[in-house]
Order: sequence, then C-alpha cells, then structure tokens
Amino acid sequence: MQPYLVFTLTAALGAMGDLAGHERRGTLDWPGRSAIIGLLGAALGLRRDGDFAPLEALSLAVAVFDAGAVLRDYHTVETVPSAAVKNANSRPEALLMAGKLKTNTAITLRDYRGGALFGVAVWGGDLAGLKAALERPGFVPYLGRKSCPLAAPVGARIVEAAGPGDALRHVQLPPWRAGAVARRMMVDAAPDDLHTEQRMDRATDRAAWHFAPRDVALRQVQIAPEGAA
Repeated sequence: MQPYLVFTLTAALGAMGDLAGHERRGTLDWPGRSAIIGLLGAALGLRRDGDFAPLEALSLAVAVFDAGAVLRDYHTVETVPSAAVKNANSRPEALLMAGKLKTNTAITLRDYRGGALFGVAVWGGDLAGLKAALERPGFVPYLGRKSCPLAAPVGARIVEAAGPGDALRHVQLPPWRAGAVARRMMVDAAPDDLHTEQRMDRATDRAAWHFAPRDVALRQVQIAPEGAA
C-alpha cells in the first residue's frame, strides 16, 4: 500500500495534445504526461519557465471514463507579411501599420473532444501540497487549451491503495456522470506489458516546447468509482 493523489478532469470541450502543425492542431483521446504535469504546475502557480523538476519526478496514471465526442473547429487566421511591418508592438498594431497592404489569410483546423471524462492518479511526490494547490489553484486549470475550462471541481483526494488502478476507484465523479466506468488505463510501461504505444509527451524543455518519447502501457481495466462528488 502507498499514498496516491487522485482527481477527476472533465470539460465541455477539451484538447488532449498531438503533434501540432500550423494548419491543423489535432487531439488524442486522453491527456498525456506533459498535459497533467502542466496542469499541476498551473495549480501550483508555476510559470512556463518555472522549476518543474519536482513534478517531472512524479509517476502518474490516467483512466478513460469517456473519451468524448470528436469536434472540429475552423479558424481563419490573418497574418501580415514580415517585410511589410517591422517593430510592431502587437498584432493589432501590425495590422494597422500594414494599412492597405495585402495580408495572408489561411484556414486552420482545431480538433476537440466534447464531454470527455478522465481520472488521474499521481504518486511519488508532495501529494499534500499538490492536493492543496488543486483546491486553490494559482492559475486557472483547463483541459488542454485555455478555451477549455474544467466543467467541475477536480475533487482531489489522497488515498492509500495497492496500485494506481485501485487508487482510481476512489475518484469522485461529477453528479451528472455518476455510474461511469473506465475500461482503459494508461501508465508508464513496464517490461512485462504486452500492449504499449509511444507518446511524445515527456517535456524536456517547456520554454522551447521540446518533448521526448515515452513508452505507455494501455491496460484493460474496469474501474467503477465508489460514488459521485
């Protein structure tokens, strides 16, 4: 038995990372390690150039209660040719300075998942401090993008359990999702795991947006939490 910090993430819209390009920003069906660590850092009030080393030392698992419905949004992006405007202080100022010069307009795609619901288990660090931060976050937490605020309190709690799967049985689901059951759990792969995949979600330099691959085990589970929040 060991202590675990467990909490729930749900949002009307969420975006769970993917390789990001200019024209399309995709989403996977569960939040990766860098997203969870980033959310914990935001709760602690850390800025992007802050010290994430204690958080990077954490172990974590994610249970998928509902991967959400896929939704695609279309953006029209207008940019000003760099040769047309120099030393502008902001994009609106750049557009104003450009005047009647021709701008570049492109359509970009943003993928989201609606109504996603996840349980998260974290272990190996200052769990009491993280629980307090999640209850009174320094920065507003969101599910992937700033346009995706959480739809319910995370219900952070510290439990004693034999493993992450057992710990996730203690997550507190929102009342309107009571009865949801997770059938998939993702955790760092062990040598004897048969079903694994590689996720590019281990942050090596958050300021420069550099990430490294991580082997993840996809385990079939049946996690029915004890009750609603």
